[in-house]
Amino acid sequence: MPDIDPAALTAKLVRCQSVTPADDGALDVLHDLLSDAQFDCTWVDRGGIRNLFARWGKQGHARSFGFNGHTDVVPVGDEAAWTKPPFRAEIENGIMYGRGTTDMKSGVAAFAAAAFDFVRHTPPDGAVILAITGDEEGDAIDGTTALLDHMDAAGEAMTVCLVGEPTCPETMGEMMKIGRRGSMSAWFTVTGIQGHSAYPHRANNPLPPLMRLMDHLASHELDTGNDHFDASTLAIVTVDTGNPATNVIPAQAKATVNIRFNDSHSGDSLSAWLRAQADAIATTYGVDIDVRIKVSGESFLTPPGALSDLVAHAVEAETGVAPVLSTSGGTSDARFVKDHCPVVEFGLVGQSMHKVDEHVRVDHIHQLKAIYGRILRDYFA
Repeated sequence: MPDIDPAALTAKLVRCQSVTPADDGALDVLHDLLSDAQFDCTWVDRGGIRNLFARWGKQGHARSFGFNGHTDVVPVGDEAAWTKPPFRAEIENGIMYGRGTTDMKSGVAAFAAAAFDFVRHTPPDGAVILAITGDEEGDAIDGTTALLDHMDAAGEAMTVCLVGEPTCPETMGEMMKIGRRGSMSAWFTVTGIQGHSAYPHRANNPLPPLMRLMDHLASHELDTGNDHFDASTLAIVTVDTGNPATNVIPAQAKATVNIRFNDSHSGDSLSAWLRAQADAIATTYGVDIDVRIKVSGESFLTPPGALSDLVAHAVEAETGVAPVLSTSGGTSDARFVKDHCPVVEFGLVGQSMHKVDEHVRVDHIHQLKAIYGRILRDYFA
């Protein structure tokens, strides 16, 4: 059997219109491929989401290397704005176009192809695990978390894990992730008393306390960063009253903030701070402020060491570029994996992800497979 062409596998996956939470056969493509290499494949379906757990080697082996990734993609947006059909995986001048080419069907294809060839050519003394979800771009409730719950219940374990998300800003090989900032959102609803704008003393306008609260939150310095993380940030993302009239003081006003925080904080500590600020403003202005908070993920760091050295060595060997160890960017499913085992991330250049005409260089897909293959060989050497 010939080695797996990761670009051809990427094209097969892109042609599956797996806009989250749909799968459209993408995971079936991987299931069939991995089964041919004697991977033990298990469907882990939860909440209407399909997930695939695949293991080569003995269950519960003392040493295992895991890959994690997703096959679901974001919507295409205005399809008429695309110059290439978003689900045909057309190639022009060495570039493959399509939704998911960058984020992250090529990454999944690269590690699936690398794992397939590795276990056939160099059967390791250990296990190779692939945990692939169809729920990363959505709520991420029944995706990687479901796979990790399944592993815990079934006695499966990854010793270490690599998440194949795009990590390089502009040049292949330039960056890997050893952690991520936490993410949380807070929704504020200020309730006052509606009234005529000509008689403001007869009302209690919710807008001044909301504006004061937003100004206080946005102007507060959460921290100045540390050795591995940039400074935490708070952004006001929407303010709304739903009031079309110019002569009415509204009864309610709402605002939402998003915080990206480093390991100087936790979701709980920031939640307590937000509620305390809201309570103080509510008392001063005599209004009610309801606060609703969702923590999407805590910050985490995999300290530089054996795992990051392993990945960095393979990246530099295949690209000639020594990757920077970073914690920048948004969240990824590594925020769940870090509770199971040490985890790092390395993948493609991510400039076009989620954009119209998302695309990937075909040679980068092959290069990524070579990097993942070298990582497996070095890990089990």
